[in-house]
Amino acid sequence: MEGTSVLRLLALISLLSRSTNQVRLTVSPSRSQFFEYESVTLICEDENRSDGWTVRRNTSRGNGTECVWWGISAGSTCKISYLFEHDTGLYWCESMSGSSSSSSSIQLSVSGGSVILQSPVLPVMEGDDVTLSCRAKNPTHNLPAAFYKDGSFIGDGPSGHMTLLHVSSSDEGLYKCNISRHGESPSRRISVKGKHPTTFSLHRRLVCHLLVVCPYFISTLLMLSLFRQRTKANDPLVSEEMTSSFRAGQGLDDVYENVISDVTTEHHF
Repeated sequence: MEGTSVLRLLALISLLSRSTNQVRLTVSPSRSQFFEYESVTLICEDENRSDGWTVRRNTSRGNGTECVWWGISAGSTCKISYLFEHDTGLYWCESMSGSSSSSSSIQLSVSGGSVILQSPVLPVMEGDDVTLSCRAKNPTHNLPAAFYKDGSFIGDGPSGHMTLLHVSSSDEGLYKCNISRHGESPSRRISVKGKHPTTFSLHRRLVCHLLVVCPYFISTLLMLSLFRQRTKANDPLVSEEMTSSFRAGQGLDDVYENVISDVTTEHHF
């Protein structure tokens, strides 16, 4: 019982720690649509600033292939010097240690046309303002543009920009833009997510959970110690103490299961 309780407490701490140390894929320049022959740098980042990650992708040229087959790899960074339309696809970070750890995937689109829509790479948070930019390949300065959502006109941007204020789930959809005499951009889906708990909030929950678990853990150890002492002395109260120790250990197990369920639910929110 003692060894099992220790292992479960350590597993709880490990789970909570992993929930605040996620790897993420960042894109530079930070946009999801590119013209052919432009360059892009993909970077896997985690809180430990480790190099134990590789960028993989699914495209028309292959699924799950590593950066070394289609880009220039340097640690956890991958650069594509010249983009082509066949580079359109899903990109993500994956652990090089053989574990199942990975980041969320990002959709990158490469257009052979003359207009692209610049929008956030990652899903946006509910309540945030989101700026969309319509960009022509030539000339490169900003031109007036019309913006569309799910095929319906939503407004003009005299300088090629449009801002969606305080986005919500109703703003999710496929967006595109059009510049007169230049053409139309490929469509880009914008997803809206609810606010995630901050790192501070998760750390605070870790402390609260430990404050709940530790008293049961300590009391179990004390009772087990008392049980062993009385066993050596052949005390007739051994049976009663053994029952109390078992109940305390069971209480710890129940608290552990409730905490794990709570944390797992929050982590996958």
